[in-house]
Amino acid sequence: MSIKALGSRAIIGAYYAALEQYTGDSWISNLSMHFDSNQETETYKWLGQVPGLRQWIGGRIAKGLDTNGITIKNLEFEATLEINRNDMRRDKTGQVLIRIGDLADRTNIHWAELLSAQILNGESQVCYDGSFYFDTSHSEGLSGTQSNKLAFTLSSFPVTVHGSSTFPSAEEMAVAILQTIQNMLTIKDNQGKVMNAMAKKFTVMVPVGLMGPAIAAVNNATLGNNVTNSLVTLASKNGFQIDVEVNPMLTWTNKFAVFRTDARVKPMIRQEEVGVEMKAIAEGSELEFEDNVHHYGVHAIRNVGFGYWQYACLAVLS
Repeated sequence: MSIKALGSRAIIGAYYAALEQYTGDSWISNLSMHFDSNQETETYKWLGQVPGLRQWIGGRIAKGLDTNGITIKNLEFEATLEINRNDMRRDKTGQVLIRIGDLADRTNIHWAELLSAQILNGESQVCYDGSFYFDTSHSEGLSGTQSNKLAFTLSSFPVTVHGSSTFPSAEEMAVAILQTIQNMLTIKDNQGKVMNAMAKKFTVMVPVGLMGPAIAAVNNATLGNNVTNSLVTLASKNGFQIDVEVNPMLTWTNKFAVFRTDARVKPMIRQEEVGVEMKAIAEGSELEFEDNVHHYGVHAIRNVGFGYWQYACLAVLS
């Protein structure tokens, strides 16, 4: 059946069908919570931690919730594809539908683009506690001063094989990942309680340049001169799950981030006021009459923001 016979309704249907075929990058849902929105901005009051159990001495002690919060403003996004009617009429190989499929693909990676940009801005934009998302001086309540931005000097690592900050050895990468997770396990909440005591699942997000070392660091049983890989031991003996996510949208060369992914609250937030929708100016329109083209436009209102910084940690290699 030709595109001409299909018409705009069928083209829109093909777009939504392609949209639904995409299963999504697993890291998007692992790293972020999705909230529906019905107004221009939404305020998320990250209310600290609920109290831990204490010995009952002298009656109950009720603790209120903190009032720290972060406001996320929805932004409007669009993409419009112009298709010439002659191209539609002459198309015998489904090229127009391929372009519609490409538009669906671009729509599907939009959340990843927004989240990746937010992660890249983590060293310069504040989160709910008033510090930068990745910072060395987080402090809240009884937590003390804490850091989720670590600097590693690779030459100081006790390893058998050394690399560079932009291409470390698998041994060096394994040490850096392990020490980053260790740091996350010590982070305390606003009541001075260890916050990640139950953490078992982590995602190591790396730029393309660190892809090889990161994959080897997480998966190889031995490293260097047959040195036992502690990360593999953590997974096989201690029930940890450490996954590597290669993110081509990250422009880092000597940095990676580790995120906790098994908590109820996530490190990032996705907010959506209007979901993805496609509309067309097509058959019988003034646009078709005047310019002999159709417009197929995609529209969404959404944005992203920072969740718990305590579930994220940036590693800087030098």
